Formats: sequence, structure tokens, C-alpha cells
Amino acid sequence: MSNVNYNYAFIFYDIGEKRVQKVFKVCKKYFKHHQKSVFRGHITPANLIALKNELAKIIVKDEDFITLIKLKSKADFNEEVLGTDHKQTESLIL
Repeated sequence: MSNVNYNYAFIFYDIGEKRVQKVFKVCKKYFKHHQKSVFRGHITPANLIALKNELAKIIVKDEDFITLIKLKSKADFNEEVLGTDHKQTESLIL
């Protein structure tokens, strides 16, 4: 595994009902809430490690599911929205 410093990430999760609020609160500390169980935003490499450590203490690996999509920067992708963005989340392309 190469030492890549990721500075932007998306996190998606499907967590058991008993743990979902704890996971939500941890994700909210590090990212902007995008929709339901999706967060995204800038993150330092150190905070990315801290986030993963906090989540590992909460989840049950055999029951819960979390995906992190890590990017070097938010300029490395293109976003397309279909439908109405009711929450007016942060724009990825400024």
C-alpha cells in the first residue's frame, strides 16, 4: 500500500439501529452531512485515521457496513446531480 495523503472523502454507511446515532455523531465531527447516511468533505490524513479508529470502536463488523471513498483532492472527480437537492449541500465545484 502506497503512502498517499488523501484530503477529501465520502463516507457511506448502513449501521444497525442501536449504533446508527453514534456513527452519525462521529461522522458529523469530521464531515458535512450530505444526505441520510452519506457525509463528505475535506479531511486531513491524521483526522482520517482518527475517524476510522473511532468508527472501529462503535461498529459490529459482522453486521455493519461503512465505505470510505478517499480522494487526493475534490478536484479529482466530477459530480452530477439528478433531481432536486433539497438540502442545498456544499457545492463540490466552486
